[in-house]
Amino acid sequence: MRNIKINQNGICEEAIYIASPNVDARPNEKDISLIVIHNISLPPNQYEGDGVIKLFTNQLKPDDHPYYAEISHLRVSSHFFIRRNGELIQFASCNNRAWHAGVSNWQGRDKCNDFSIGIELEGSDFEAFETLQYETLQTLIKSIKKRYPIQQITGHSEIAPGRKTDPGPYFDWSLIKT
Repeated sequence: MRNIKINQNGICEEAIYIASPNVDARPNEKDISLIVIHNISLPPNQYEGDGVIKLFTNQLKPDDHPYYAEISHLRVSSHFFIRRNGELIQFASCNNRAWHAGVSNWQGRDKCNDFSIGIELEGSDFEAFETLQYETLQTLIKSIKKRYPIQQITGHSEIAPGRKTDPGPYFDWSLIKT
């Protein structure tokens, strides 16, 4: 994706939009200052399926995979999901609060969902991400920063240490230009 634009409604017109019910209003819609990068794959370490979409839209069936029985009750979402081939999916307007960070703290501020945009990369802690993912991510970050006063970019592991490990040891931070 060479050209990505976030419109006034917080929607990326170049993304596939699949609305998640797991969003709500931000306490202060002008306070969007952090990007949080995650990784996810459902079932774990398997790619290209619809597990992530089903999780973020509350359609994950516990009988479809043993791991799903453990997580199908969760009500979570993210603003964006970048597949291994670079495809971009959006689940929530950037103007709204997606439920991606959970119990979290960034530089003394709790509840990172309130002031962050969550970006999930299809992947795991156990292998490298694809070049196309980094290209889409970098373009998306530039677009987000044009629209919102982003001050920092961090990983889920940094806002929920001890609880989360993503984006993981194979995420190459040097490929992200801030």
